[in-house]
Amino acid sequence: MAVSRDDIRHFAALAELAVDDAAAAELEGQLTRILDYVRQLEALEAGEAATTDARAVRLRPDVVGADPLRRPPQAFGAPMQEGLFVVPRLGALSGGEEAP
Repeated sequence: MAVSRDDIRHFAALAELAVDDAAAAELEGQLTRILDYVRQLEALEAGEAATTDARAVRLRPDVVGADPLRRPPQAFGAPMQEGLFVVPRLGALSGGEEAP
C-alpha cells in the first residue's frame, strides 16, 4: 500500500503540522514501509498460542485482602482506639500543654 504526497499533505493538515516537500518525501517512504509491514503481519496465521478461548487463559484468583505488614500499626504509631489512631486535637499543644 503506497502513501502519496497528497495523503501526507492531508495528514499534515489534519494534525495542523507544517511539512515541507523534503520532509513529505521522507514521510512518504516511511509510511509506505510501515503499512507494508502491517500488511505482512495481517497475512500471518495465528498459532495456537493466540487462541481466544477463555478456558485456555489461566489467571490468578482475584482476592481482595489487607496487605501484610511486618509489624502492626500499633507497634510504631500512636495509641489506637476502635481501629483509629488517637492523637491530640489541633491547637491543644499550642497553650503550653504537654502531649499525653
